[in-house]
Amino acid sequence: MKKVKISEYKVTKQIAIKDAKTFVDFDASEKAIEKELEKTRERLGELQDTLYAHGKHAVLVCLQGMDAAGKDSLIREVFKDFNARGVVVHSFKVPTDLEKKHDYLWRHYIALPARGKFGVFNRTHYENVLVTRVHPEYVLGENLPGVTSVNDIDESFWDKRFEQINNFEKTIAENGTIIFKFFLSLSKEEQKDRQLRRLRKPNKNWKFSAGDLDERDLWSDYMRCYEDILNRTSKPHAPWYIIPSDDKPTARLIVASIMLQELQQYKDIKEPELDDKTKARIDEFIARLEGE
Repeated sequence: MKKVKISEYKVTKQIAIKDAKTFVDFDASEKAIEKELEKTRERLGELQDTLYAHGKHAVLVCLQGMDAAGKDSLIREVFKDFNARGVVVHSFKVPTDLEKKHDYLWRHYIALPARGKFGVFNRTHYENVLVTRVHPEYVLGENLPGVTSVNDIDESFWDKRFEQINNFEKTIAENGTIIFKFFLSLSKEEQKDRQLRRLRKPNKNWKFSAGDLDERDLWSDYMRCYEDILNRTSKPHAPWYIIPSDDKPTARLIVASIMLQELQQYKDIKEPELDDKTKARIDEFIARLEGE
């Protein structure tokens, strides 16, 4: 089976979205890939326990991708062996009235994982330079000073948002949050097949919205925005990884493997030791319990 090499997926230079792979052949059966994922996520689960005990780092996992890219199932399968107390998933929908009364990053700030925990953003703060860029009229709902019409939303507006997002990520990284950003690269043909399956299976109908097809018609616009996002916000402290996602099992394995390999580089993440005084009395404590 092909091994996951981080360098093949990490965005470290300018990229063209048309060159982003949507499929990679691991030269292995689906069963073999799922078995490897099982082993990888078990090791991730053990590492998460250590991270929780250590209590000095948080991990933020950001998932972005077009509709039907497989974000929900990836979360379910990759984090299956995590202790429930150590991971929190947030699925960001259309901003609420309360959220609109704050700056656009506010709802993401308050959802950040505490030290010792994993946080997963299913769709992220990047929606604010993605969906709103494809549909700039949405920005008007934020009631921003100086923005009274779409004509006020020019390139300098987006430049400022990119700067704010980069500063946001730099701040949390410098304060102990390890950031993973995964773009699930899906082909337009595979999205069509998955949307058709949603329509043909009654138990999957609830996932479909007529608006999904309207957004599909804007595929090229979204790809241009994603290309800009990947090129302008992949930083050493908050890198993007482009994950070929036409095959779900492979995509899940790549994501899990990248996280495990990267987190293993943090040699300071280890379980805290007992203080010398308590350690010296361990035999005493054991004898006390066994004598009950």
